[in-house]
Amino acid sequence: MSRATPLETEAPAASAVSEIESSSSDDERSEEGSVRPAGAGARTGAGPLRTPLYGPAAPDAKFDAKRSSIRVAAMAVPPAVPLTDHGLLPWAGVLLWPLLLTLPLMLSSPLSVTSYREVFPAGWYEYDPATDDPKPLGLTLGLLAVVIGQVFVLAFFSLYRGRYLTRGVEPTPVQAKGARAYTFGEGIRTHLFQPEGFVLLGLYLSLTWMFGLMPPSYYSFEGSIQWTNLVACLVLQDGIQYAMHMAEHQVSVEIYKISHKPHHRFTNPRLFDAFNGSMADTILMILIPLYSTANIVRTCNVWTYMAFGSMYANWLTLIHSEYALPWDCIFRKFGLGTPGDHHVHHKLFKYNFGHLFMWFDMVGGTYRRPERFAPRVFNKGI
Repeated sequence: MSRATPLETEAPAASAVSEIESSSSDDERSEEGSVRPAGAGARTGAGPLRTPLYGPAAPDAKFDAKRSSIRVAAMAVPPAVPLTDHGLLPWAGVLLWPLLLTLPLMLSSPLSVTSYREVFPAGWYEYDPATDDPKPLGLTLGLLAVVIGQVFVLAFFSLYRGRYLTRGVEPTPVQAKGARAYTFGEGIRTHLFQPEGFVLLGLYLSLTWMFGLMPPSYYSFEGSIQWTNLVACLVLQDGIQYAMHMAEHQVSVEIYKISHKPHHRFTNPRLFDAFNGSMADTILMILIPLYSTANIVRTCNVWTYMAFGSMYANWLTLIHSEYALPWDCIFRKFGLGTPGDHHVHHKLFKYNFGHLFMWFDMVGGTYRRPERFAPRVFNKGI
């Protein structure tokens, strides 16, 4: 038998299933707010003991019948069509990734047919940190870059979820029990207008920009996207977010309750749940890492900051998808975050704390590959 590599370190599948069945096994129960600290309500009987991570409630006798009905219902779900059987059309979605950088590339790339210098007066973008106050053009374009990225993400997901890219069959759900039912319009409204989501993020970006709290280089329009800095920002942001995420789970039950617990009511998340949580969660796990990253990678220009914002916000949205995405098999080979990886965290609470990169989990021993760790819970080939 070959020895498992660090990328595929996993517990036996049987124990994973037992653990999941002993956790909050459906969205209905989790949305009732029944999450409590591990170890609470000590008992005897089947199911493993909890580690000191604040997650789903341990099983209780009164839920045995409910769990049995869930298993029966899960058996009635028709088998998912493997992602490889959808043909080549879904791979058109790969074009989504360069489209996330549409605005900064269009206005700053030497290969572009236009330039910000041709579009805007010099007084709108020329900046001397010694004498000038921050100008709103960079902020406006940065927010617009994220909006444009979201438009492309939602357009792709509408076509993908609507079966237009999968030859009329449902895309492969991440979880074996299938994707949650909802209307696309309701999903968009929930996604865009959560105060702890894009509203709070927009406020943070506006205040830090207009009050001159960013490093001076971030206000510079010179050059184009600095690709090395862009990668550094994404990795550093996710590393700090990984640490904050683990801290929310482990440091204090009270911190967990007021911050991250509202987001964990979704044990079978959908794309539109990405920013659905609490103000405290957004501040601790997104805004603090964002500001820390900007003050560590201090040489970005406005185009790099813009590209980072669009890539980060839209990638974070995509990993909450209820469906496996066409590029997931490639992403997983390089340890890049996928919906399947993130669903493991929403389902089990104590694995896969990373978001964009699974490298930190692999190093820390908290990574679990979904369909190998729990093949009865996650669909094959996701």
